[in-house]
Amino acid sequence: MKGRLITIILLVTSIFFYLSLKDVIICGQVNHAWMLMTQLNSLWNAIDFSSVKNVIPDKYIVSTLQRWRLNVLRLNFRGCLLRPKTFRSVSHCRNLQELNVSDCPTFTDESMRHISEGCPGVLCLNLSNTTITNRTMRLLPRHFHNLQNLSLAYCRRFTDKGLQYLNLGNGCHKLIYLDLSGCTQISVQGFRYIANSCTGIMHLTINDMPTLTDNCVKALVEKCSRITSLVFTGAPHISDCTFRALSACKLRKIRFEGNKRVTDASFKFIDKNYPNLSHIYMADCKGITDSSLRSLSPLKQLTVLNLANCVRIGDMGLKQFLDGPASMRIRELNLSNCVRLSDASVMKLSERCPNLNYLSLRNCEHLTAQGIGYIVNIFSLVSIDLSGTDISNEAFCKSSLILEHLDVSYCSQLSDMIIKALAIYCINLTSLSIAGCPKITDSAMEMLSAKCHYLHILDISGCVLLTDQILEDLQIGCKQLRILKMQYCTNISKKAAQRMSSKVQQQEYNTNDPPRWFGYDREGNPVTELDNITSSKGALELTVKKSTYSSEDQAA
Repeated sequence: MKGRLITIILLVTSIFFYLSLKDVIICGQVNHAWMLMTQLNSLWNAIDFSSVKNVIPDKYIVSTLQRWRLNVLRLNFRGCLLRPKTFRSVSHCRNLQELNVSDCPTFTDESMRHISEGCPGVLCLNLSNTTITNRTMRLLPRHFHNLQNLSLAYCRRFTDKGLQYLNLGNGCHKLIYLDLSGCTQISVQGFRYIANSCTGIMHLTINDMPTLTDNCVKALVEKCSRITSLVFTGAPHISDCTFRALSACKLRKIRFEGNKRVTDASFKFIDKNYPNLSHIYMADCKGITDSSLRSLSPLKQLTVLNLANCVRIGDMGLKQFLDGPASMRIRELNLSNCVRLSDASVMKLSERCPNLNYLSLRNCEHLTAQGIGYIVNIFSLVSIDLSGTDISNEAFCKSSLILEHLDVSYCSQLSDMIIKALAIYCINLTSLSIAGCPKITDSAMEMLSAKCHYLHILDISGCVLLTDQILEDLQIGCKQLRILKMQYCTNISKKAAQRMSSKVQQQEYNTNDPPRWFGYDREGNPVTELDNITSSKGALELTVKKSTYSSEDQAA
């Protein structure tokens, strides 16, 4: 009997480790036994106050930190509106290793002073979007001698002088990760100060930085030659010169997005200087052509390639890329809105990519049912995005037995036949989007609900023929459903939607008419006006932004 009781206690406490702070507090109020179990020391190694922000009073936070001050290793205050006095209580946690105070409007230099004096062992510090100034920058090298990860994203009150302070005392010489996104006040001199102080940087993120220039990068990499991962999105003035400056680094991951000055010349440089690149994200870079793909074909370590919105890429470039050794290891490929691609590209993919798990061909309007049929031969696919294509054949479902994520939204020819094939052959689906598919009926969704029990995310927005019946079917068959989107579902009643909302974590619902760019009316009849067809194309292009990031990024 005693052994059984111990087993039960261990099982219950192990469940507590997966709960948020809010849920742990609620469990502690069930009874005295549960309250004692929630006091287990190891439960309080990591405390996430962001999950209960503006819910529990400051005095509870202070008392919690004082009680568990020797156990706390990780603290998350993201977005918490707390009194400065409350932040000062963090200084009691002398073994603290990770601290996140991002988006905390009341966090000040004085708060940082107390924490720096009491928590010298901090390894990871996130100060993004706070009001810290040069005073905090002076504290970092003096107190956090082992600091490895630092985020100063969108902190705009420190200056170049503050970056010069990073070299004071023992300095920040152990810094590995640095995020300077949105810090538009930093000049070329500021980057020189960083290079002098933080020569060990390996991972650098600088997003939303319209003031970032090639000279800034050159100043940084003169002494920071260990950089392996680089993220520059929203930096329109970066050009091919940056790639030449980075030749001293051993890059493995690069991400540029929305840049018009990076051209094929950069890719030729990649071929010769970065043989170990494994991740390349160059979404929405209009200067990239087929020549760039030819330059990437020799990269034997390449596993992730994202060229979404690179509209000048065509069949010839993709063929030349796939003919090289890179195709054999490629695991993730995003070609969203590469409108010049045709069935020939998909056929080549099926022949040369045996390890491909994630594929996006969103809005590749020249693909036909025949081309999509070649997907049958890519047995390793786990996630496919075919939204905005002319999919009308269920053949690809029959060999996609391990498929988990599928997006076929805005495929106007999508029929019940394909959804029923999915239900039969793709029972492991966890995420499905059929938004903007006006031909889907209750019959297909009934079968889907009966077979796909692991479905977590479902988007049926604009499926105007669906009725209240499908919500009953989903409640019976898809008990793991967490997110349900059903906007513009004109035949689903408000009463049924309200009942369903208690069964899911997140729900979007309205009965408005479908937007004109969907191409059909509230009854599913095609809209034939020329202006509606034009607006449809523009709206579809707007959806591309959702697909410019890889599944790996989403998981992160």
